[in-house]
Amino acid sequence: MQERKPRFVSLSGLDMNRVYTSADLKDWSSDDELGAPGEFPYTRGVYPTMYRGRLWTMRQFAGFGSAEDTNRRFKYLLQHGQNGLSVAFDMPTLMGVDADDPRAHGEIGHCGVAISSLDDMDRLFDGIPLDEVTTSMTINGPAAVIFAMYLAVAERRGIRHELLDGTLQNDILKEYIAQKEWLFPPEPSLRLITDTIAYCAEHAPKWHPVSISGYHIREAGSTAVQELAFTLYDGLTYVEAAVKAGLPVDRFAPQLSFFFNAHSDFFEEIAKFRAARRLWAREMTRRYRPTDPRSAQLRCHAQTAGCSLTAQQPMNNVVRTTIQALAAVLGGTQSLHTNSMDETLALPTEGSVKLALRTQQIIAQESGVTNSVDPLGGSYYVEALTNRLEEAALDYFRRLDDMGGMVRAIEQGFPQREILDASQRYQRELEWKERIIVGINEYVEPEERSIPILKVGQEVEREQVARLSDLRKTRDPFKMAGSVEELQEAVSCGENVMPYLIEVVKAKATLGEICTALKEVLGTYREPVVL
Repeated sequence: MQERKPRFVSLSGLDMNRVYTSADLKDWSSDDELGAPGEFPYTRGVYPTMYRGRLWTMRQFAGFGSAEDTNRRFKYLLQHGQNGLSVAFDMPTLMGVDADDPRAHGEIGHCGVAISSLDDMDRLFDGIPLDEVTTSMTINGPAAVIFAMYLAVAERRGIRHELLDGTLQNDILKEYIAQKEWLFPPEPSLRLITDTIAYCAEHAPKWHPVSISGYHIREAGSTAVQELAFTLYDGLTYVEAAVKAGLPVDRFAPQLSFFFNAHSDFFEEIAKFRAARRLWAREMTRRYRPTDPRSAQLRCHAQTAGCSLTAQQPMNNVVRTTIQALAAVLGGTQSLHTNSMDETLALPTEGSVKLALRTQQIIAQESGVTNSVDPLGGSYYVEALTNRLEEAALDYFRRLDDMGGMVRAIEQGFPQREILDASQRYQRELEWKERIIVGINEYVEPEERSIPILKVGQEVEREQVARLSDLRKTRDPFKMAGSVEELQEAVSCGENVMPYLIEVVKAKATLGEICTALKEVLGTYREPVVL
């Protein structure tokens, strides 16, 4: 096969000039486009002092095996300087399936922690003061149920909901677009999300009820432009749903947060974070006229790109992660997870996850990049890239508006097709060597050295199934069944489901039982065929 020369384009396909000058910023006003850090349109950051005032939260994603296994990993990370928890759930939990369901066989604890009941959630956070740590939970379809378990654990310990600080991903739109872990149709799912938003606005004001996620959109093969556009438009869709439900925008918008991928095109990623803040501020102001400045501020978590990790020469992943993490920091993230070098092979070992955490700490303490806010602001290249990313995302906004919004676009398969086309273009570029991935299509080593990996044993599944059996034998079946009926009636009547979910998990209904009961009322969803 004939080799082609590498192209001078970004990962989004934007042509790159050899050199950038003031001519690339004609009709550009530094006052309108940049402003000062902490001031509209927040291009330079949402806080005036940024990392000089407070470093980003170092929040390593963790979860495997049983609740006890993950609890030990949480405490290990906290002992080594992590200052926020982030929970990874296994596939049965993500799909609202109990560990003893036949569909869960062989999957218990393998890609995250297995949580089937309130008691599991209690064991997960044993010995961890929930009113002193921030907790992020990456779950979507059954997010309201898992959140209810967390709230009930806090109640068991005498901790008021208003003291809880953290984030629930709870972003179902990106599931239909990219990750495919849904339980209910889009409209009923939006209703559940609106209920969590309303509940948090009244009872848990420090909690972020939705973390609008571009990470999984990017992992599915999108470009940076598509990640930016689809993520922010998803966010506007949640705002619209909450406003239509009667919530004033300033009552809940400050609690919304975002979650972005930090990929390998260093300057494009920095520009993406800056464009995201500016675009969100402008669109929120134009569409909803908030009076609280925080309603227009985009605060985000970032994670280095899992799809960029290679099983070949896994030590190279340390370098990739460092570059990506630095881009997220220079882009102004509020929270960061750095991938471990062995995550493409298996769950990360303690040694590799500590090295990933140390990567953040070295950037924070040794690199000097925290000394100045938005140190690349004013760069011809970075500002031109920021403008182009914003313009390209706005083009997608116009197309989505014309389609009638994101739900209608998903039903037509539009964002799914766009991502499919982008991922296929990228694969062709790799095969033609228009893009080089070290160890994959260049600098290949015929013999690879193996590295130690972490494995989850079959005993995790046996123990989890046994615990569920004991739970069903010892709980009050009449109290549990009654609480499930009350939940279904509340859903049918349009009441906020969160108080009922808290009561049903306290009655020891399992995750699978609750999700099955909800499906009986809300229905299920079949994805349209995308050609």
